[in-house]
Amino acid sequence: MTVVVFGSINMDLVTRTSRLPQPSETIIGSEFFTTPGGKGANQAVALAKLKVLTQMVGRVGSDGFGHQLLESLQAAGVKIRGVHVDHSTHSGVAVITVADSGENQIIGVLGANGELDETDIKRLLELLPGADALLLQLEVPLVVVRRAAQAARQAGVRVLLDPAPVPGEAIADLYPFVDILLPNEVEAGHLAGFPVHSPETAAQAAALFQQQGAQTVIVKLGAQGALCVTPDDTFFVPAFSITAIDTVAAGDAFAGGLTAALVEGKSLREAVVWGTAAGALAATKVGAQSAMPDRDTLEVFLQKRGLGIGN
Repeated sequence: MTVVVFGSINMDLVTRTSRLPQPSETIIGSEFFTTPGGKGANQAVALAKLKVLTQMVGRVGSDGFGHQLLESLQAAGVKIRGVHVDHSTHSGVAVITVADSGENQIIGVLGANGELDETDIKRLLELLPGADALLLQLEVPLVVVRRAAQAARQAGVRVLLDPAPVPGEAIADLYPFVDILLPNEVEAGHLAGFPVHSPETAAQAAALFQQQGAQTVIVKLGAQGALCVTPDDTFFVPAFSITAIDTVAAGDAFAGGLTAALVEGKSLREAVVWGTAAGALAATKVGAQSAMPDRDTLEVFLQKRGLGIGN
């Protein structure tokens, strides 16, 4: 079981506040800390902590953050021979504000993530033979995401795309190369052109994405749960009841849990349950990679609810 993650590696600069500020408003925060992040790296760590062999392809700068980010990936068990140290720019960063309610606002500065090019695709091509899945996001240039998806399709590797952050340009041309599209409700709304806030509107958005070429669409609806639409079936998995502390990494944990289950041969319904559980657990902790549940934690969480995950 091997998953390749092609995407961003960031250092997150996190502030905590009682509430999110309004435009032009200054408020006093209660805490500040740095923690490794980036949607690609987060998802790689989520997979590695669930005992899936995970290869990361991406870039960091040659600065202090870059060294810390590589050490963090290795400590989590992620293989980093596909990660390039770029001496021409700084590592990517994300400035994150988290309210006591768990809501968050994020500003990302791409840095080295924005420099991914054909040389990174060549590193990816070396890792695709024998891989079970390729996991993609959109915090790196869209042109290389397209190339990565096409390369995986040609290699017969399943492609999962978390379309975040939604870019200014259309991405429908990516859908024919995507086996599973994983937007949250906000992203689905932006991509579909209408608000998505319920299983019904999520189904409408999924139908549109399938018309544009996507095979399976899973819309993450936050505290409601997740709606999955395949060419042959539609089902809804309700969210687990938890007290959210920080939702910043919940979507990445979902992607990791879902992908881990799929490469282990679980059914799609079981995989969505894994993803939903992993996302719930991540939301009960502060931070991104540090919030990702390990295999034992996920297993206990599901067993307490009458659901086993096996070995």
